[in-house]
Amino acid sequence: MKTYVGIDIGGMTVKGMIIDEDGVVLAEGVIETGCEDGGDNMCNNIAKLIDEMFLSCKASRNFARVGVGCPGLIDSKEGVVVFAGNLGLKNYPLVDKLEGIIKMPVKITNDANAAALGEAKFGAGKEYSNSILITLGTGVGGGIVLDGKLFEGNKSAGAEIGHMVIERFGSLCTCGRRGCFEVYCSATALMKKTREVMEDNPGSRMWEKYTSETATGRTAFDYYDTDIAAKEVIDWYEKYLACGIANLANIFRPEVIMLGGGVSKQGENLSVPVQKLVDKELFGGTDFAPVKVVTASLGSKAGAYGAAALAM
Repeated sequence: MKTYVGIDIGGMTVKGMIIDEDGVVLAEGVIETGCEDGGDNMCNNIAKLIDEMFLSCKASRNFARVGVGCPGLIDSKEGVVVFAGNLGLKNYPLVDKLEGIIKMPVKITNDANAAALGEAKFGAGKEYSNSILITLGTGVGGGIVLDGKLFEGNKSAGAEIGHMVIERFGSLCTCGRRGCFEVYCSATALMKKTREVMEDNPGSRMWEKYTSETATGRTAFDYYDTDIAAKEVIDWYEKYLACGIANLANIFRPEVIMLGGGVSKQGENLSVPVQKLVDKELFGGTDFAPVKVVTASLGSKAGAYGAAALAM
């Protein structure tokens, strides 16, 4: 039986998974990333994790392939981590290094791309050929799957969803541009907007449990039905989110756009109103080629699933 190993590299830990040809999970595990001691130590840790997972499920390594999702700028064709600031890696030949240790073929992609592929193959997008994942976390990331294949662009540097401008001359982004999707639709942006609106509305009910220092990305959602200031925040957020989604929908016209990351935990409280706004902005309307907006389903396991799917 062929088996596929998915490795999802994070700043603190590496998550691993072994699946069979049907996507059935045979083993899972986690280990410290160990990147503070350099890329070679991290690869040794990954190899140890793979060994432990194979031992736990008694599957054969003989026909196994390995996929890796790694944060940062990744040259997937050459198997090189061009730059990953959180891992302290630059021009690191991860595929060659890891293959030399584990003696199995390895493929690599950006971690957001891996998560998108995971949702496309095994999650909320598995019924569709074309899907986009948008992750609404500290930043805005995601990936694009077209005709069942991961779209990465020139030298795997494409699909930077968070750095599409949706407000010309808008707020400054960490990337140096102004008005990026990330500046308006990340959990960070939602939290910042909530705190600003609270300061401007001292009578808001949001002050009952929160201060402008403790308000989070979910605060305004909690008070949406009972507080006009909270409603202002969410209406603002959904307007910008729908704008970014509609842009992606009009360019790629996928069957489904999936929302992941912390903000997506609002489920239909977020996806349903955003769907209505997107439908109004969809080129040609919704009769011929509608685009669904749904919540991603794999959560924190999407990256490992997608890395395993990459190995397929």
